[in-house]
Amino acid sequence: MRRTLFADEHDQFRSSVRTFVAKEVVPSFLEWERDGIVPRELFATAGAAGFLGMDVPEQYGGGGVDDFRFNLILGEELAYAGTGGAGLGLTLHNDICLPYFLSLCTEEQKQRWLPGICSGELITAIAMTEPGIGSDLASMTTTAIRDGDHYVVNGSKTFITNGINADLVITAVKTDPTQRHKGMSLLVLERGMAGFERGRNLDKIGLHSQDTAELSFADVSVPVENLLGTEGQGFVHLVHNLPQERLSIAAAGVAAAEAALGWTLEYVKERTAFGQPIGSFQNSRFELATLRTEIDLARVFVDRCVEALVAGELTAEEAAEAKWWCTELQKRTVDRCLQLHGGYGYMLEYPIARAYLDARITTIYGGTTEIMKEIIGRSLGV
Repeated sequence: MRRTLFADEHDQFRSSVRTFVAKEVVPSFLEWERDGIVPRELFATAGAAGFLGMDVPEQYGGGGVDDFRFNLILGEELAYAGTGGAGLGLTLHNDICLPYFLSLCTEEQKQRWLPGICSGELITAIAMTEPGIGSDLASMTTTAIRDGDHYVVNGSKTFITNGINADLVITAVKTDPTQRHKGMSLLVLERGMAGFERGRNLDKIGLHSQDTAELSFADVSVPVENLLGTEGQGFVHLVHNLPQERLSIAAAGVAAAEAALGWTLEYVKERTAFGQPIGSFQNSRFELATLRTEIDLARVFVDRCVEALVAGELTAEEAAEAKWWCTELQKRTVDRCLQLHGGYGYMLEYPIARAYLDARITTIYGGTTEIMKEIIGRSLGV
């Protein structure tokens, strides 16, 4: 189905991104999967190519174009190439972390951080989740107590994407531990601060090339100048930025499903059983027809959500709908596609096997399917 979302400049950008992924990501991807991390140089290379900070004003080193469609293209091309694990750090940097810096930074903070974020010299992460609290962010116990011109931070975070590579970590803390939501604030913790330690690079089921870490803070002295936004408004800031985060995850889910279907179509046309291609069996055709239809329908909705985001109209409920539906679609698509590969689908040398492992987390991170349905349900007045 023809997509009406893009103009000529987007098509040109996609061509450049596709070349970048083929040259800079695909050749080393399996090595990075084994290493459990991408090299920091990947961010610098992406920055030099103009693929970081596309929406950052030119005066701070960015592309100067506030248009999420460019972000969408980067995420799609990384997924189409089967390199979602390695690409997740880049999309988190652009789609999820950068909006906080753009909307909340003071002029001094913009000058201090944005050029490095755009060049890839400063890698970003966001730290919300803590051991034992899951989606209940208001129950966090990481504290930041004001002491003169510094905050003293104590606590820990877990499941932090870019946790090993990150130089700037947007950290959700309690500046008023007596409060729940109203006690939350956002601080930027920087690499090298005394007492800021990174734990092990977590050994995950999938997304192996994405570094995911535990972070700990023991009397970390953070200058007041690293407060992001307004003290006590951290939860409000998080809620404001979550729709774009969830749309980014939804878009990646549809692209990953599209990639899985493409690999499977190639496989079932070549693999034979009982003297004929396995794709020619009615069950195979029905399965493939179902997937093709579901992916097309999901993509239309995601494209409409992207248009709404660009127009400043995307609601939290629409983003929640996109997030849960598209990640559940991704999960069932790769499962069905693996089945059509038969025993070979269980072999990690095939991209469908890696896609199967990578897909399982997507219905959990960024807000679980259950939380997404709760957000939608509440909006219905029930």
